[in-house]
Amino acid sequence: MKEPYEAYLDDYNCLDVYMSKNFFGGKSRIFHMKDTKDRIIPLTIQSQSDLYNGYTHYSLSLNGNLQMGQEYTVYDEHCKTCVAKYSHIVKTERFAKEYMYEKEDLGVTYTPEKTTFKVWAPTALAVYVGYVLNGKKIVESMVRQDKGVFSLTVNKDLNGVHYSYLVRVNGEYKGVTDPYTCFSGPNGQYSVIVDPKSLKLPKKIKLKPMDSECDAIIYEASIRDMTSQTGIGVSHPKKFVGFTEENEITKAHSTGFSYLKSLGVTHVQLMPVFDFGSVDEVYPNIFYNWGYDPVQYRCLEGAYSLDPKNAKLRIEEFANLVHDCHKAGIRVNLDLVFNHVYVKENFALENMVPDYYFLMNREGEFSNGSFCGNDIDTQPYMARKYFLETCKKIIELFDVDGFRFDLMGILDYNLMNEISEECKKLKPDFMIYGEGWNMPSFVAEEIRASQLNQAKMPHVGHFSDRFREVVRGSNDELSRKGFASGQADLFYQVKCVMAASCMDHVFDSPAKVINYVECHDNHTLWDKNRVCCHGESRDLREKRQIMANAMVLLAQGVPFIHCGQEFGRTKQGLGNTYNRSDNYNRVDYQRRDHHIEIVERTKELIQLRKEHPCFRLSTVEDIEKGVQFDSIYDQVLVYSCQKGDDHCMAFFNPTNIPYDYHLDQEARVLFDDGNSNALETQDIHIAAFSVVVCQFGLTA
Repeated sequence: MKEPYEAYLDDYNCLDVYMSKNFFGGKSRIFHMKDTKDRIIPLTIQSQSDLYNGYTHYSLSLNGNLQMGQEYTVYDEHCKTCVAKYSHIVKTERFAKEYMYEKEDLGVTYTPEKTTFKVWAPTALAVYVGYVLNGKKIVESMVRQDKGVFSLTVNKDLNGVHYSYLVRVNGEYKGVTDPYTCFSGPNGQYSVIVDPKSLKLPKKIKLKPMDSECDAIIYEASIRDMTSQTGIGVSHPKKFVGFTEENEITKAHSTGFSYLKSLGVTHVQLMPVFDFGSVDEVYPNIFYNWGYDPVQYRCLEGAYSLDPKNAKLRIEEFANLVHDCHKAGIRVNLDLVFNHVYVKENFALENMVPDYYFLMNREGEFSNGSFCGNDIDTQPYMARKYFLETCKKIIELFDVDGFRFDLMGILDYNLMNEISEECKKLKPDFMIYGEGWNMPSFVAEEIRASQLNQAKMPHVGHFSDRFREVVRGSNDELSRKGFASGQADLFYQVKCVMAASCMDHVFDSPAKVINYVECHDNHTLWDKNRVCCHGESRDLREKRQIMANAMVLLAQGVPFIHCGQEFGRTKQGLGNTYNRSDNYNRVDYQRRDHHIEIVERTKELIQLRKEHPCFRLSTVEDIEKGVQFDSIYDQVLVYSCQKGDDHCMAFFNPTNIPYDYHLDQEARVLFDDGNSNALETQDIHIAAFSVVVCQFGLTA
């Protein structure tokens, strides 16, 4: 409580009043409410209780009909007043039924002759549109219509006009940008009306469809990090246009997009590109941030644009980025942060319909499973409709190929299934996956979009923290090793994760399993191994890096590589560099050159996976039929996989002892970072700390 006297409408017939004991002792014998037309609604005290925080709580019933959107003033026996705030009432079934708006026309509809503004704000007393035309500031009142929609049509050409809304709700005026638009001014100060026909968008490129998500090789990258190092030949570093810029210098030194193309990955997963609040878009170099601080869900981040004041430009720049990637045969997945917002009190949807879009309980407490102070509530109809429409608009506008959902476990699995269904209607091989951690939010555990409920999400993937912990070692305890860093006794667990955790039924499809040992969060693999493999030489840590990468790329499921994992990226020993400047986060191409052996080996492994369908089995049945394991003294993993005529065997030796393995037929060696075998052989030598891959059936 902040005020000495507060009231909340929690239901159509229930009002909760909280009075400070410093305010008339917190006592009142009677209450009533009055609306803006001076009509009185009597209130009856149902219960009264003393709270530990120095307030008296009154539960009151309403003796009259409530009119949604009216502003009600509560009077106590001392004639003291406060505005009754619409609170949990917006979560009730009656509210949901009466204010379900099904049309997809919220926001701005533009023609040269007129512009129509529409917003959904059922609890608002009034909504105004403010805009600037020919240097003159104009404010016009919107008209309340059915289903809580406010509308206004201006019969003028408003192309290029800046605008915002002013909403009167819960006794206060709040300035609000348009949450439904894709066009924003710098730092979300205002929204912009744009003629969609004036956008110069590239023609979409149709790529050959994937047969399965298991065909994907995902590479996570940041728009800023890829080109923030100086001297790499990029004329527009840290920008959308710089991300895909190529010239003689980038090609000669394999930097930026030239380097990304050389890796052979199928998908680039971009860290947040939509408007976030932790960087000043006008002065983007003052602050650094990864961007997990959403402000506007449909507007691109202006810090990545050459001109953040040009609302059209950032749209065109990003559309061209996707186009350039598609021309290079690389699909684009976007990291979406639908679980929380940067500042709840400043969020446009919150100020239009307070409390509706956030998880809260009947006591008015807000869920904090994201540990960011607020959790989005995706269960109310208009909330899930907003996020569904947002996903569809992003695909239709930019032609992207997949979404990765941050802290997906805070969302509900019904929404994820709906998103998957709608996205796959637009692109059948569209990828949907996310962090399925079981977050401690107010969402009931049985409906969370977490790994626990993976069977209820047939086309939604999950990052496999199990794979990470087994292969890399403990994410929390840096000193605890994984299989690739020398913990050979994890033999049973490593067999499970190499089979996409399908043989032991943790997952019911390999297409759902995102295998990784490094992502933007936590220490890089190289920094982790510097601790858990302390005392080992740099050459040996390179071999461990190659082995971990090989396990990611050859395991059943979907491989995921964090940018720089292929050259031993370091963040100088820090586990969380989300705001720690370019010096910690940039892609260091000199370091890349220093560890070029890891790069070249990783490229070979990427190509090997693409060429051999036996590493990309798409069903549990295929895995059960085609994957087998053996071992050499429970120290070396022997991993055999087959699909049709494609039959390969891989050996992973994380120990300092070399081993030999006799095959029942001659095989061709496809990969051997120990350089210990002839091209064709029946006796495989697995050097210490090495990976060997061979194929059967191709010898003369």
